[in-house]
Amino acid sequence: MRLRITPQETSFYDMFATSASNLVTGATLLTELLGAEPAARPEIAERMKAAEHAGDETTHAIMHQLNQSFITPFDREDIYRLASTLDDVMDHMEAAVDLVVLYHPEQLPRELADQVEVLVNAAELTADAMPRLRTMKNLDEYWIEINRLENQADRIYRKLLAKLFSGEYEALTVLKLKEVVDELEAAADGFEHIANTVETIAVKES
Repeated sequence: MRLRITPQETSFYDMFATSASNLVTGATLLTELLGAEPAARPEIAERMKAAEHAGDETTHAIMHQLNQSFITPFDREDIYRLASTLDDVMDHMEAAVDLVVLYHPEQLPRELADQVEVLVNAAELTADAMPRLRTMKNLDEYWIEINRLENQADRIYRKLLAKLFSGEYEALTVLKLKEVVDELEAAADGFEHIANTVETIAVKES
C-alpha cells in the first residue's frame, strides 16, 4: 500500500480548499459587475484583482510545498495540474472583469448573466468538493454535474455569439464583447478541467 497522509501533507488539502473558495469570491464579483453601473466597475475590478492575487499566492504556496515535500498525498503531476487549473479559472474571470473596465461598454448583453450563473454554480460545487479530496469519497456527483454545467455553458456561449453577430451591435463593439464572452467561456472550460483532474486523482487513488 502506498504511503500517504503524513502531518506534512495535510496542508495541500487546506490550500486546495482555499483556492477553490477564492473562485467563489471571483464568481460573486462577476455577478456584482453585471448589476453595477459603469462608474462602479473599476472598484469591483480592483477587488477582483485582489482576489486573483490571493489565488496566485495560494498557487505559489502549493508549488513551494510540492517542491519541499518528500511524500505527497497523491501524484505530484496531479497536484501541479490541479493547482494550475484552479489558478487558470481565476485568471480568466479576472481577465473578463478587466476587459469590461478597459472597453467600458455602456451596456452588457443580458445573456452574460446566464454565463456567470453557470460559473457561480460551478465555483460553489468545486469549493464543496475540494475538502472531500481527503477521503476521495462522494466525488463522482461533483464531476458529473460540472460536466453538465460545462455543456450548458457551451450552449449559452453559442447563443451569445449568435446575438453578437446578429447585426444588433456595431462591429467594434462585437469584437470587444466577444473577448469578454470568450474569457467567461474559458473559465467554464477551466472548471471542467478541474473536475477532470479530480476524477483522474480519484481513479488513481481508488
